Amino acid sequence: MTAGTTPAVRRVVRLFNGYKLFTGLLWWLPIYYVYQHDSGLSDGQIFGIQSIYYLAFCLLEIPTGALADRFDYRRFLQAGALVLTAANLVPVAWTSYAGFLVHFLLVALGNSLVSGAGSAYLYEYLRRSESVAAYQQAEGSGRAYTLTGRIAGLPAAGALMQWYAPSPYWLSAACSAVAVLLALRLPALPPGDAGHDARRPSVREQLLAGRTLWRSPLLMLLIAQGVAVFTLVRIGQANLFQPILTVKGLPLAVFGVVMAVTTVFELLGAARSTWLRRFGDVPVVFALTVVMAVALALLVPAGLTGTVICLCVFSLASGLVFPVQRRLINSAITDSRHRATLLSLESLIDRSVCALVVLALGGYLSRGAMNLFLVHVAVGTTVLMAVLAVLLRRSRRPHATARTSTATKENVT
Repeated sequence: MTAGTTPAVRRVVRLFNGYKLFTGLLWWLPIYYVYQHDSGLSDGQIFGIQSIYYLAFCLLEIPTGALADRFDYRRFLQAGALVLTAANLVPVAWTSYAGFLVHFLLVALGNSLVSGAGSAYLYEYLRRSESVAAYQQAEGSGRAYTLTGRIAGLPAAGALMQWYAPSPYWLSAACSAVAVLLALRLPALPPGDAGHDARRPSVREQLLAGRTLWRSPLLMLLIAQGVAVFTLVRIGQANLFQPILTVKGLPLAVFGVVMAVTTVFELLGAARSTWLRRFGDVPVVFALTVVMAVALALLVPAGLTGTVICLCVFSLASGLVFPVQRRLINSAITDSRHRATLLSLESLIDRSVCALVVLALGGYLSRGAMNLFLVHVAVGTTVLMAVLAVLLRRSRRPHATARTSTATKENVT
């Protein structure tokens, strides 16, 4: 934490970190693919549910973000953890296609309640406490707490499933329940400045907050940049992690161990993302995104050892890039009244693209073409980063020119 922060700020960051830790402890993450397979679902059904999950998240994201801006970020963090608790219990009693679909729909609802409200609450609390400089480190430490919990728990996931198949879901529900208790202890936001908090915007105004995005080319380009990061992370760490290890011939009991090892590298990146500030936030995000794409492509010719190395490099890059991307987006939002809505809109765009990518992934896997999919993703990401780099430089040029012109006028005066 940055020197000079108050005890109240440090307490909020600790509570937020604990909340991130316990909501992120998804013990079933390394084994859900196998668990669903063992329950009789096909690859098409499994990835079909994933696609529906993303679409459901998209439908819920903007309304929940708008309501969070309208009412209270803390209440949405509490509700999100409560819904996740219920979601984690569904696969225990309902091991069918319908049960897993309900499970992921509830996960979508819980995540939509939390996604915009979480970052908005932390950023606004630090901004109003005059500690906004600590935001990137706080966001990174929250990510690090989540990853630390996974490192501690995930190695046991495969063995737990072999001992008692639903046990990872029971443990996930217990952790989400702890998150509810932590969210109840979060304090209200300090009083805001008159310019940002003179009144609460109506729900209709919040639903129309997309105008702010449309009028900010810089914010749009940063969100597009974040889409690439989010999509790669989801593909590498969720959708394809288990199929990749299955193809490489790794035993189920070791899946959690490999995920924990790769998570150590992501933890190192998340905890040390501030080290890259001297290179500039935008170039760092572009470079790390390309590194992630190349690491996925190199999985194609890699053997088992090479696969683990590539996944570790991928995880290190994703850990480094996430807090930087969060700070870029939050800094580009000029109207704090719409912060949760715009962050939710960003998540909606992320999940929309992921829904399309996962839908395509199912087609590739049904043809046995996972390697071709990884190569196509890497090439597409690299081309997208090159195009966005050019557009981002052009979008910043008018702003720089305007600032120079303003400064010249002031000097003349």
